[in-house]
Amino acid sequence: MSEPGNGDGANPRRRIWLAALPLLIFLGLAGVFLKQLESGGSGHDIPSALIGKPVPEFSLASLDGLLDESGKAVPGIDTASFKGNVTVVNVWASWCAPCRLEHPLIMALRENKDVRIVGINYKDQTANALRFLGQLGNPFDAVGVDPRGSAAIDWGVYGVPETFIVDRNGLIAYKHVGPLTPENLGSKFLPELKKVLGTGQ
Repeated sequence: MSEPGNGDGANPRRRIWLAALPLLIFLGLAGVFLKQLESGGSGHDIPSALIGKPVPEFSLASLDGLLDESGKAVPGIDTASFKGNVTVVNVWASWCAPCRLEHPLIMALRENKDVRIVGINYKDQTANALRFLGQLGNPFDAVGVDPRGSAAIDWGVYGVPETFIVDRNGLIAYKHVGPLTPENLGSKFLPELKKVLGTGQ
């Protein structure tokens, strides 16, 4: 028969271990997520049921107060606006740190005049969204405001940022989950964009 003191000493240690287990699991998952962000992530490998399908039926109002270089209001977006253009759709928010990191790459995409770039502003505040674009630059030909995230759900968005390529027929050709980085932009996104434009294999 064991002495009473032996069990009493083990139980507190076991309780501490069980209490710490959720925290250790969380820290492990956070480390994996951070590593994926730093390396550009593997989000572009996540399949989407919408690839090859028409863009969803939706209509989003413009970001109030957002003006283009000529001083005209930047329009909102709807389903019909995708016909006839190759379009890059970036789902972003001012509160999203990875969105801020990838934004220079979205700005660089604007240099290709054969591509229309639109943004879906996800669950954001107008003033904050305007400040974000005022500080970092506005790459968008159109911005639709999605305050409740309902349009993003229709697009199958997991979270921000996400970036889509839509072909001239309004079909979703490619989806990238997570932030664009110089590495995944060059290795995956731009080749996919060239294929849709008809300028690459």
